[in-house]
Amino acid sequence: MIIVSYIDIQKEIMKNIYDSRQQLKYFFIFGAIAIAIASVVVSNTLIKKLAEDEREKIEIWAEAGRVIVNEDTSLNMSLTLRIIQGNTSIPVFLCDENDQIIEYRNIDLPEKNVEAFLQKKVMEFKSKNAPITIDIGDGTFQYLYYDDSIILKRLLLYPYAQLSVVFVFILIAFFALDSTKKAEQNKIWVGLSKETAHQLGTPISSLIAWMEYLRTKEVPVSFISEMEKDVKRLETIAERFSKIGSAPDPTPMNMSHLIRLALEYMSTRISSKVKICSSLPEEPVLALMNESLFSWVIENLMKNAVDAMEGQGTITVQMGMKKKLIIIDVSDTGKGIPKSKFDTIFSPGYTTKTRGWGLGLSLVRRIIESYHGGRIFVKSSEIGKGTTFRIELRRYKG
Repeated sequence: MIIVSYIDIQKEIMKNIYDSRQQLKYFFIFGAIAIAIASVVVSNTLIKKLAEDEREKIEIWAEAGRVIVNEDTSLNMSLTLRIIQGNTSIPVFLCDENDQIIEYRNIDLPEKNVEAFLQKKVMEFKSKNAPITIDIGDGTFQYLYYDDSIILKRLLLYPYAQLSVVFVFILIAFFALDSTKKAEQNKIWVGLSKETAHQLGTPISSLIAWMEYLRTKEVPVSFISEMEKDVKRLETIAERFSKIGSAPDPTPMNMSHLIRLALEYMSTRISSKVKICSSLPEEPVLALMNESLFSWVIENLMKNAVDAMEGQGTITVQMGMKKKLIIIDVSDTGKGIPKSKFDTIFSPGYTTKTRGWGLGLSLVRRIIESYHGGRIFVKSSEIGKGTTFRIELRRYKG
């Protein structure tokens, strides 16, 4: 009962970690979207207002030009000239009805082909903003073409620059949070593993003592032999948990042999309705391995496959080489995994089973990546047809 309660506590802790991390991810995503929307709305409002102000200035400038052309003596000409000369930022062309340039301001001229450049600019300005018509009397009209000022052009880029800064900030914060969470998970992970090994140690020692006692009694040897197998299995499990968080001590081992041993062990402990097929090289293929931990990987993947197939189907284990890598594929004919869950299934605490810890695949990834420097991922999966997990390990050549 104590061990069962302890397992429930472990499961709840890992589930809470997974849930809290997911919630914080969503918080950052929604926060980033909200900031981006607010930034764009505010910036566009300011830019629109500035563009309207610039057009008003150009209209005033046009009116001042019309006054000078008509020599309206009722107006202060010095003020009119100041208005015209006050435009030092908005590029502008004053053209006649045939788009011939009469005057221009705030245009940076090239060293060559000035006339062609000016005519091209007129056409460019004409397409950008609606021209301002100046009625100078006698049925004669002039047209004012203008472009956005340098300040307005820079402001048009400002929302994108602002969004980039916000995005980088959110990205840094997200990775910082993710790193912090992983560090916390690692501490809890190691602590729980060590504590599990410790908790298993006491009943294992007690069972060993009882076995010694039973040997002095008239108990069939076959019974004691079966109990001894189970106790050794419990010792192996405790040893595996105790190695989590410890420095790995891998040795060169034949991968084909290791996988065969794991398959043989599992074949007698799963449903007879599950068929196990394997395609393994006959020649030795070496890799730096911790035998106990790697066997755990194969066992967990097979247990996961049996659960996915609901105790009936085919598990296929294949091994091959690709350059300097050893490729191991574990396939089943189970219910499959949605593509959106390909990475989530490796998260601590994630499980679809009511009595699962949500640690199996997370353990598998940790053992492969942290202890053996390899990689594991969902190679392919199709709903209702099955899933293939792929393990990539570095080949050892001595």
